Amino acid sequence: MKGKRYPYKSVKRWKKKNASIMKQLKKKKQSSYRTTSYKAKATNFKKVTPLKSKKQSTYHPTSRAWRLPTTFTLITLLMIILVIPALVVIPFGESKQEAATVTKKVEEATVEVEESPFAVEVMRSATETVEDIPLEEYIVGVVAAEMPAEFELEALKAQALAARTYTVNHLLHGDKIAEYDVTDTVSHQVYRSEEELIKQWGSDYSEKINKIKEAVNATRGEILTYNETPITAAFFSTSNGYTENSEDYWENELPYLRSVKSPWDKESPKFLNQQTFTVAQVEKALGIDLPNEKPVYMEESRTESGRVKELTIAENTFSGRDIREKLGLSSSDFTIKQNNGHFVFTTEGYGHGVGMSQYGAHYMAQNGKTYKDIINHYYQGVEISTVDDATPTLVAK
Repeated sequence: MKGKRYPYKSVKRWKKKNASIMKQLKKKKQSSYRTTSYKAKATNFKKVTPLKSKKQSTYHPTSRAWRLPTTFTLITLLMIILVIPALVVIPFGESKQEAATVTKKVEEATVEVEESPFAVEVMRSATETVEDIPLEEYIVGVVAAEMPAEFELEALKAQALAARTYTVNHLLHGDKIAEYDVTDTVSHQVYRSEEELIKQWGSDYSEKINKIKEAVNATRGEILTYNETPITAAFFSTSNGYTENSEDYWENELPYLRSVKSPWDKESPKFLNQQTFTVAQVEKALGIDLPNEKPVYMEESRTESGRVKELTIAENTFSGRDIREKLGLSSSDFTIKQNNGHFVFTTEGYGHGVGMSQYGAHYMAQNGKTYKDIINHYYQGVEISTVDDATPTLVAK
């Protein structure tokens, strides 16, 4: 059998076709290589970037905004940790320093009170307990409470003498209460203890208490007598220019409590005062009925010192003392004006007006008068005696 022969053209055509296919494959391979190479280059370009480009690529606007509040918060916390303890310590440090200053001032109160002949049983209103206080120490507490420590020393001496005399007279002739001798209120004489005065005066305590103790010691054991009997040594703040006769304010006429001039009192800050009341307030205080639509009829009489002795208002008569006490006026020397359903009371002086004027004593001392001059001016015809001589029964107690 003869071998099959292929026509020449067919072989040639196959070679041509095969060459074309190979050419396409080769072209495709090259294209594939270029694409892969480009991708690799692109990948390498993204991964290996310059430092500047990296910073730019990692920057975010919120990053800085986050850092600022965080920094501020950290600084604030640091300030709180460091500053607040200092603020807490400073006030306490100041308080301790102030307390130490007051303690030092108390320790500097070197004036000692002279020995007392007997003690006074004082009912302390704050604690409702009775304290036995040596007489001279009690007088120190009374003077400190009843007269400003800034007053002249001679005035403080006169006050000490009046306070001691009042105490002795009350012990001899006053109403005796089984549990105690006196209270620490205006019912008798106001009294303050050392602790109360330290609280009141603070760092000024030593200076003021030394001054008062000096005044008390200078008059130790002295009292005022009239016909060898302790007097009622009344005293008050400020006169209207004259003191009051005892019988014009109280019932008894006492020869040593006479009206005398006290012109210095016009310099007192308590000399003049004014208070306004409605018709209803006056009606309630006095327990009377008053007309509302027309002026109220009033008639008055006055004492030797110029204070109101009696006041008739809408056919109701009151003493000047009654009007002062019921309305809480500064003085019984008052004038009244009616204005649009109101009563305007203008007063001169402060207190009942009987005995020694405290501001008058102060101004007399400023003018060079001694405590004996002051005493003899306000208490007529008295003598300065001693507790030991005038009241031996109290000393023996």
